[in-house]
Amino acid sequence: MPVVIAYAFVVLIWSTTPLAIQWSNSSVPFIASVTIRMVLALIVCSLLLVILRKPLVTDRRDWLAFVAGAVGLYPNMLIVYWSSQFISSGLMAVILGVYPFVVGLFSLLFLRENIFSPIRFLALAIAISGLAVIHIEQLNLGGDAIYGVFGMLASAFLFGFSSVWLKISGAHIDPLRQSTGALVFAVPAFVATWWLLGGEFTAVVDIKSMVGLGYLAIAGSVIGHTLFFYVLRYCSMMSVSLITLITPVMALSLGVVVAKELVTVATVVGSLMVVLSLAVYQGVFTYLWRYFEKQYLQVWCIRRKQVPSLLQSNMSCLDKSVLIVS
Repeated sequence: MPVVIAYAFVVLIWSTTPLAIQWSNSSVPFIASVTIRMVLALIVCSLLLVILRKPLVTDRRDWLAFVAGAVGLYPNMLIVYWSSQFISSGLMAVILGVYPFVVGLFSLLFLRENIFSPIRFLALAIAISGLAVIHIEQLNLGGDAIYGVFGMLASAFLFGFSSVWLKISGAHIDPLRQSTGALVFAVPAFVATWWLLGGEFTAVVDIKSMVGLGYLAIAGSVIGHTLFFYVLRYCSMMSVSLITLITPVMALSLGVVVAKELVTVATVVGSLMVVLSLAVYQGVFTYLWRYFEKQYLQVWCIRRKQVPSLLQSNMSCLDKSVLIVS
């Protein structure tokens, strides 16, 4: 599969996951919901390995990669499901948007790659300001909402840590084997946690929960995680973290249109600030500036008819424009 198609599917699945989590929790306790999802995903992934005749482990190093991937599931997804009780699905996606900053931090710590620059520090300041606006709004709405905000921030750190660790240790592993291996470690932890917390379940499961659980198990875990590991294998960490630039807007829109979630002015302002910070961090505005500058210089050179004279000095105006913007 082309990486760009896998990337597009990851964006789509990540955008719909927060709302699907809300649906799956509608009649099922959050701990039971996430446990059922992971158990079903492990069963499907294991069957796929058998059908495709792929071994789970081919190298001793695989186990470390499986543990790295498992951190992105447990306790990460447990925290996400717990947080979904307190905040909307759109806000969950927005707060997870700090993921690129976390990736940058752990890349500096583990890979010794300093990807921060003055413009990215500015982006970080904008993101923190946006989150502060959201925090203040949630505090005004009630004490419980702030738990969801901090829970999603903790999730972003865990997921960023897992991604960088996996990039270091699991680049050689087939994505389906990686998904299955991570679930092998995560599922027992989920089942144990569910049992220790009382093993609660509900006698009646509504249609919304069934749809959410089925979608999350197949699309969210089996397909989504496998494609994410595939993208992580072939793309840079910066390219992977760009996914969270797109998902908040889509998730907020889905929450409003499908789930009729209420969005306050402060939440919209804070969310836009977070999305703006991601655009600045990823260099979107710099890229657009250079692109339009290049187009303007090319048009200007043609209109001024300076190309022939500049060619005589072995440097065309168009070449100069490329040098200026490169």
